[in-house]
Amino acid sequence: MDFEDIKSIVELMNKNSISEFEMEKEDFKIKLRRGVEGYTATTSEGGPYLLTPPPQSLPQVTQSATPAPSEAAPLSSSNDNAITSPMIGTFYSAPSPDAASYVEVGTEVDAETVVCIIEAMKVMNEIKAETKGVITEILAENAKPVEFGQALFKVKPL
Repeated sequence: MDFEDIKSIVELMNKNSISEFEMEKEDFKIKLRRGVEGYTATTSEGGPYLLTPPPQSLPQVTQSATPAPSEAAPLSSSNDNAITSPMIGTFYSAPSPDAASYVEVGTEVDAETVVCIIEAMKVMNEIKAETKGVITEILAENAKPVEFGQALFKVKPL
């Protein structure tokens, strides 16, 4: 089963209002579940997939980022770039609970700087800045869920 087959199943799920789909065949197993977090597909051949439903079926979520009292006042301006989440998962600002954060407001980053970890399906994914600049605002809260495309940081370009 390839990615196009999985997309077809997702389309059929949308069309027929099916919220869960599971299939086992020889050495292949797939389970799709639809909900607020999107479609999660797990396979036994080739590893996990993370699929999101079409934009029209996503609930609209309004988020307001309130800085923690210990954070400095944001240095952001309207021409800052955003570092966004490439996936749905749990945001972690440090490699472990007792370690220092990867970045803080005022930290200079470049394209290869790791800024956080997003845990998705029990896999820790290091997220890189992919831009050069200075962190002006941290928009995500540690150990809280984030959505695909959600702004995590604001960066003032250098």
